[in-house]
Amino acid sequence: MRVAKSDRGKALSTLFRLLVAGVVAGVLVAFIALPGVGSAGLTARDAANNFEDMDSQLKTTPPSEKTVMYDAGGKPVATFFDKYRESVRLDQVAPIMRTAMIDIEDSRFYEHGALDLKGTIRALASNVESEQTQGGSTLTQQYVKNLLVDSATTQEEYREVTAPTVGRKLRELRYALDLEQRMTKDQILEGYMNVAYFSAGAYGVQAASKRYFSKPASKLKLGEAALLAGITQNPTAYDPIRNPTDARKRRDTVLYRMVELKHITKAQADQEAAKPIQLNRTDPVGGCETSKAPYFCEYVKYDMLNILSNGKYWEMEPKQRQNVVNKLNRGGYTIRTTLDMDDQRAVDQALRGTVQPTGNRVGAEAMVEPGTGKVRAIGLSKEFGAGKGKTTINLPADAQHGGGNGVSAGSTFKVFTLAEALDQGIPVSTNINSPQTTSVNGFNPCKYTGTYQGKKYDNDMAGGGNWTLSNAGDSEAGNFNLKTATWHSVNTFYAQLEKRVGVCNAVKMAEKFGLKQGNGNALYPAPSQVLGTNDIDMVHLAAAYAGFAARGKYCAPISVTEVIDSDGKRLKLPKQDCHQAVDTAVADKVNGILQGVLTKGTAAGRSLGRPAAGKTGTCEEFTCAVFAGFTPTLAAATAYWDFRGPWQYKVYGVYGADIPGGMWQQSMRNALAGTPAPGFNTPSRDFGDTTSVPKVKGLSVAAATAKLKAADLKVSVASGSVDSNQPKGTVVSTSPDAGTEVGPGTTVILYVSSGRKGGGGRDNGRPSPNFNGPPWGR
Repeated sequence: MRVAKSDRGKALSTLFRLLVAGVVAGVLVAFIALPGVGSAGLTARDAANNFEDMDSQLKTTPPSEKTVMYDAGGKPVATFFDKYRESVRLDQVAPIMRTAMIDIEDSRFYEHGALDLKGTIRALASNVESEQTQGGSTLTQQYVKNLLVDSATTQEEYREVTAPTVGRKLRELRYALDLEQRMTKDQILEGYMNVAYFSAGAYGVQAASKRYFSKPASKLKLGEAALLAGITQNPTAYDPIRNPTDARKRRDTVLYRMVELKHITKAQADQEAAKPIQLNRTDPVGGCETSKAPYFCEYVKYDMLNILSNGKYWEMEPKQRQNVVNKLNRGGYTIRTTLDMDDQRAVDQALRGTVQPTGNRVGAEAMVEPGTGKVRAIGLSKEFGAGKGKTTINLPADAQHGGGNGVSAGSTFKVFTLAEALDQGIPVSTNINSPQTTSVNGFNPCKYTGTYQGKKYDNDMAGGGNWTLSNAGDSEAGNFNLKTATWHSVNTFYAQLEKRVGVCNAVKMAEKFGLKQGNGNALYPAPSQVLGTNDIDMVHLAAAYAGFAARGKYCAPISVTEVIDSDGKRLKLPKQDCHQAVDTAVADKVNGILQGVLTKGTAAGRSLGRPAAGKTGTCEEFTCAVFAGFTPTLAAATAYWDFRGPWQYKVYGVYGADIPGGMWQQSMRNALAGTPAPGFNTPSRDFGDTTSVPKVKGLSVAAATAKLKAADLKVSVASGSVDSNQPKGTVVSTSPDAGTEVGPGTTVILYVSSGRKGGGGRDNGRPSPNFNGPPWGR
C-alpha cells in the first residue's frame, strides 16, 4: 500500500516537473527570440508576464577580498578574511587553466550569449527524470550566482540566492543578459575565476592555486589545472584534501573533456590521469592569532574598526558592529602600520624571558616613538589565542583596543604632579619634611564626569577631603626636595606637594598627556591619584612619557599610517591629536630629574648605557608593579601583575624597579642597539634647582672652599679639629654630606683633621632606616 502511494506520488511529481519544464523551455525560447521580454515571477506560470519588469542591474558588493596588514617596513604581519581570495587579472592565469575551466563548465562560452539553449533544455529534461538537479547554467549565469552568494550576509539572504526555484534561475538569467551587454567575455571569465569557490576555504583561482600547490595561478600545469577546474561543480564532493578519490575521478573527467574538444591529446590526458593527486599545500591563515605581533595586531584591528565606522564602532549595536567586522574581513584593504618588528622582538624576548608565558602572572609592555605617537611594539608574556595558558585579551591595551580596564600606574603618576609644580613655578629646591606616615587635610574636590568604582558622576564634585598615607617599605623619611623626593619616590612628600599644586591641576596635567582610565572613563580626582590609583593601560602610559621625551609635545598613540581600499583609494584617517602639553623648559627639567631615578634613585642600576630617564611604580598593597621610561627617541612602559585579578592575587615583594624595570631595561637596550644616542636638552630657564654637595674629603681648606663656591655653595669651617688619620689641615667630612642635594647658597660646614691618629672622623654617608610601611607608590 505504501509502495503504491509512493509510486503514484513520484509519477505525479514527475508529471508536474515535466509540465513546468515545458513552460520554462517555452519561456526561454521566447527570451532568445525576443531578448527584451522576460519575467521576475517566482513560478513558471507568471514568468513570461513579469520578466521585462525585473531589475536588470546586478546590485552586489564587490567580491570579498582579504585585508592585509603590513609593518612599518612593508612586510605583511597579518591577514584578515572570512573568504580567502586574491583576485588576479585574466592574463595572470595560465592559459591551460582558462581552457580547462571553459571546457568543463561552458565549452560554447565564447559562442553563445547569456543563455545556452541546448544546455538549458538538456538540463531541464535530465532534472525531470531525477531528484538530483543538473546544472544547465552558462558560465555567465554561474558568475551571477557566485556574486549573489558572495554578497549574502545572512542565512536568509543565502537561502534566497541558492533556492532551487525557477524564479531564482530567471533572476540570474536577467542579470546575465545585462552583464553580457556590459562586459566582454574575457571580463566575465576573469570575474568568474576570481569569485568561484574551490573548496578548502579558497575563493578564486589564485587562492586555490596557492592553497593546493603553493604557486600562483600563472604557473599551473595541465594536471593541476584540470583538478582545479573540476572542483567548482561541487566543491565539497571534489575537495582534493578530504575526498582525493572523487577529486581524481573528476580531474580525469575534465582531462578527457579537453580531449573531446581537441584542446589536448589523448596521450596527454592518459599521462596525467595515470598520476595520483599530488598536493603541495599552503593552509590559509588569518587573524591576529597567526601574526608574529598578535597584540599589536589586535590594537590595529580595533583602530581599523573605528576607521571603517567613522569613529562610531563602540556606539553601535552588536549587529552593526558585525557588519563593520565583515567590512574589514572582506574589503581587501591594505593597512600600513607603525609596527617595528625589531622593537617587537625586543619586547617579546624581554617579557617571555622574564615571566613564565603559561603562568598566571603577566608582563606587559608598549613602546611609543616620541614626537609622533607611533606605537612601535605591544607585547605580553602570554601567548595570544584560545586554550590553556593563552589569552585573547589585549592586556597591554585599553578596553577600546580589546584589553581590560588596565592596572594601577603606581608612582609613575608622580611625574604629572612634578610637572605641574614646575609649571606653577615651585622651585626644585623646595624642602618638605616627609615622615614615614603623614596625614594631609583639606584637599579640594573637583568637578567630575565619568564612572569610578561603579559609581557614575555627571559634572559632580568628587575627590577632596583628608588623606593619611605612608611611604613604601624600602623608602626613606626626612627632608626632601622635588628632585630627591622623585629619585626616592617619597609618597608623603608627594602628597604634600599635590596639596600645594591642587589635585584638580595635577589631574589636568595628566590628561594633557592623554591619560584616562583603561575603561575609557576620565581620571578620578582622588588625592591618591598621585600614587596611580586610576587603572590605565601601558600604551597610553608609554605615549604620555613619550610626550616628556619630546620636550612636552604629546602625540596620541597611533598604529595606522595608511589604509588603501581594493580600488586603490586611500581612506581618510582620523586626525591625530598632537599638542604642546607643557612648556619645553618644564619638560626638559622633568627629564633631567627623572634621569637621576636611574642613577641614584629607586631604579639605580637600570641605566641603558645612554641618556635615559624613568620612574618606578609599585601599586597599592602589591597589586602590581610598573615602570615607565624613555630616551629622546623611544619610550616604553611595562607592568607586572596577576591577570586573574590583582587584588585577589597579589605580587608580594615586587617593586617597580624589579621585574618591570628589568623588562624595560632589556627591551630598550635591544631595541636601541646600534642606533644614535642623543642626550636630553638643558632647560632654558632656572627652576630654583638644587646642587649636589661636591666631594672635598682630603682637600685643603682653601681647595675645598674653592670647589664648593664653584658649586654655588657657601662655606663655613667648624671650630676646632677632628682626630683623623688624614694629614693635618685637610677636610675630613662635610655637613651636609658629599652627594647631598641642597639649594643654591646653602652653607656647607667643613670638618678639618688635627693630624692625630685614632679618630674615626665624621661618617660621610647617611644610613637609611628600614621602614616597613605599606608599599604604595614606589
